[in-house]
Amino acid sequence: MSDKRSTHTPITWRLNVVFIAMFACVLAVVWKVTSLQLMQRDFLQGQGDARTIRIEPLVAHRGIITDRNGEPLAVSTPVKSIWVNPKEIVRNPSDMQLLALELELPADSLINSIAANAEREFLYVKRRMPPADADRVLSMGIAGVYSRQEYQRYYPQGEVAAHLIGFSNVDDIGQEGLELAYDEWLQGVPGRQQVIKDKRGRIIKELNTIQTAQPGRQLELSIDFRIQNLAYKELKAEYLYRRARSASAVVLNVETGEVLAMVNQPSYNPHNRASLTDFSVLRNRAVTDLQEPGSTIKTFTAIAALESGLYTPSTVINTSPGRFRVGRDYVSDRGTDYGALTVEGVVAKSSNIGSAKMALAVGHELMRDVLMRVGFGEGTGSGFPGERGGVLPNHRRWSDIELATLSFGYGLSSSTLQLAQAYSVIASGGIKRPVSLLKHQGSIDSIPQERVIDERIVRQVQGMLEAVVDPDRGGALAANVPFYSVAGKTGTAQVLGASGYETRINNSSFAGYAPASEPKIVVIVVINEPQGAQQFGSQVAAPVFSRIVAGTMRILEVPPDNVEGTQILKLSSL
Repeated sequence: MSDKRSTHTPITWRLNVVFIAMFACVLAVVWKVTSLQLMQRDFLQGQGDARTIRIEPLVAHRGIITDRNGEPLAVSTPVKSIWVNPKEIVRNPSDMQLLALELELPADSLINSIAANAEREFLYVKRRMPPADADRVLSMGIAGVYSRQEYQRYYPQGEVAAHLIGFSNVDDIGQEGLELAYDEWLQGVPGRQQVIKDKRGRIIKELNTIQTAQPGRQLELSIDFRIQNLAYKELKAEYLYRRARSASAVVLNVETGEVLAMVNQPSYNPHNRASLTDFSVLRNRAVTDLQEPGSTIKTFTAIAALESGLYTPSTVINTSPGRFRVGRDYVSDRGTDYGALTVEGVVAKSSNIGSAKMALAVGHELMRDVLMRVGFGEGTGSGFPGERGGVLPNHRRWSDIELATLSFGYGLSSSTLQLAQAYSVIASGGIKRPVSLLKHQGSIDSIPQERVIDERIVRQVQGMLEAVVDPDRGGALAANVPFYSVAGKTGTAQVLGASGYETRINNSSFAGYAPASEPKIVVIVVINEPQGAQQFGSQVAAPVFSRIVAGTMRILEVPPDNVEGTQILKLSSL
């Protein structure tokens, strides 16, 4: 019996030891849990959050650019960019090769790039992918591969408005055109949000928005895309037909100074710039390129002559025998003897001799003063990047030949937009208004304006410009528009080469407005260095002016004002 007790006692002792040990473990666990929950709660929560909660940027898209009627010219579309964490993926060459294959990138180049940035935690691999393509890459489950939401600029009108709108770079920063000029206005303000991520960097849950992303502001242009498209097609057709070096055209609203169209050739596709080899095509030639305006300046020579009081529209000037000596040089009418011409005839027939004689009579001070008043020699204030103000000479001592050639557009330079502003002064009855590429939001009365030419003199000059396109008085018959009266001036300027002016290379232009009875628009067309036998402004630029005006009148629904005159014009051409 004593043996049984001795056997039972050790077993009981061992069980008690086990129970005590288990109880001590439970107490230790309870103490530890209690300690973690009460004493180290904040520390542990912070450590957990640091490993799972992240601050992610909220991308803000650029503001939309529209024409005056709300037609989109530049919009931002959502895209995704693929990036990698080099520290995670650098040890897996097979994953990098697979990623390169899916992204259609050279495998060696991608592997070397990741290896070179092995100490970094962020590296873009491919930017601005369609979301569906990016999601397909992520679905492969390659460790260290992630995506980021971004926006890509899209230009619905392509090359038609490329020079005006410009473009932004891969980081959505304006680089050219109005995208650059109004970059700060168009840029959005990025936001921030708090998210929970898993160990592979995938967002599990969005917790809260710290700062809301603010999209960029809308930019409403003065451009009417219908007119822009029309002017672009007409200019491009003539540019190609004439095999010209370049060309530009501007359509300006007479009443407001707003630019309704601004086009150039050659142009480019803003969505495919990688293949560009000639970066000169990026220039908005209508504001950055300068040329001698040629005979379009004779309009302002006539104004100076009338202001001097020495001339009236009917004053007769003898241009015979078609060659006029000025010092040691000569001024000619290109082999034509116009004989006796009135001041109106000098403008209508575009006589260099008549213009030179008027300028020599009135002097350089009045000539320069008139040109400065209408805007030559200074920028238009459009705000377009790279706009040039042109050159208006101010010699200490003027020679007679310098003054004579200035009177018919040599020795000074201007842009197409400058010429448009100058002719808008004529079209508006002597009022100068600032040029604008943005839609005017207030009333017309709130637009700054300045009278720079006496209205009586302007009316006289307007009659001269109407004579230019008259079949009986002028030579620019091709500028006429069916059912509408027009007025304008041709320009043909020889191009300055290495050895002086080239006799067979010219810049052809036409500057005018319509309807002549109540001007609504000014249209300037410049064709630089057209090839072939026809090189005069009346032959090359005037027909483009006519087609642009005809289409614009229909678009703006301007009532015809010359139905009877159109019938007369048709009969005279038979």
